[in-house]
Amino acid sequence: MALDLQHLRHLEKDVWIPKIMREKARERCSEQLQDFTKCCKSSGILIVGKCHKENPLLKECLTAHYNDPENFRKTGISTKRRLQKLPISL
Repeated sequence: MALDLQHLRHLEKDVWIPKIMREKARERCSEQLQDFTKCCKSSGILIVGKCHKENPLLKECLTAHYNDPENFRKTGISTKRRLQKLPISL
């Protein structure tokens, strides 16, 4: 039985791959993450006002790596499709 390498299960597509991409982005953005963490620890409750320089830098770095086009080449899942929310049926 041959495996279809282009077909990904829900768990792989919606959980594992985004988790791996976030972990890689955190590794690549470690400097921005450390700056933001230091700012948060030093400012306490006033994080929003005092960390307004560090927050956008961290978000930009994380987003750039998370939306990496290379991910599409590896997984075959477009960014738009990957970001769509699945309906939850209870």
